[in-house]
Amino acid sequence: MISRALLLVALASLSPWAAAECECLWQGSFDEVQAKTDLVVAAEVASTKGNSIDLNTAQVLRGTLPPVELRVWLAYEDHCRPPTDTFPVGSRWVMALTRIDEKVSGGFNPNTPNYSYGRVGDYMLSNCGGYWLKWEGDAVTGNLVDAPRWDHEPKMTPVLLELIAAFVAGKADSAALLAASQEDPALRELRLNTRAFLRGDEE
Repeated sequence: MISRALLLVALASLSPWAAAECECLWQGSFDEVQAKTDLVVAAEVASTKGNSIDLNTAQVLRGTLPPVELRVWLAYEDHCRPPTDTFPVGSRWVMALTRIDEKVSGGFNPNTPNYSYGRVGDYMLSNCGGYWLKWEGDAVTGNLVDAPRWDHEPKMTPVLLELIAAFVAGKADSAALLAASQEDPALRELRLNTRAFLRGDEE
């Protein structure tokens, strides 16, 4: 039988968030939550360290980039954020990010300097809604619009990044996103091939 002392040592050795559980209400799909955030970007994960990732931004959909690197802080203690391994180096995403504007009590432990709540001026990503979409090729997938709660990878037709950008800019509505996400994949492929032909991308 494990002694109380050994149990305490084992708990102390856990990662900063392993012994804590997040509790939050689902805030909605991407179309509902993105407007409440400070920065929306299409970006590639450049590096990871501890519970943070640095992004190389390809497109700013809304907001202003920080003057230095764009660092995003993820899962930490009971704060409701996705785990770091959700976003491997080289993967591309659309992210709706919230700026960290003030220090949080207990947000930094000198014994684990690479793990923290996050630095003031950096950004954090919430797990409580469709705050990120996977970006592959010219399209994205994820909890975009009218999708099941807590499902970050629902089955859907990929939606063009340019439509996402138009929505964030207020030039398209949720109905357009929903229609695109429910489009028949074969019809979408035909439409894309036709557009490519008209542009002269194909011989």
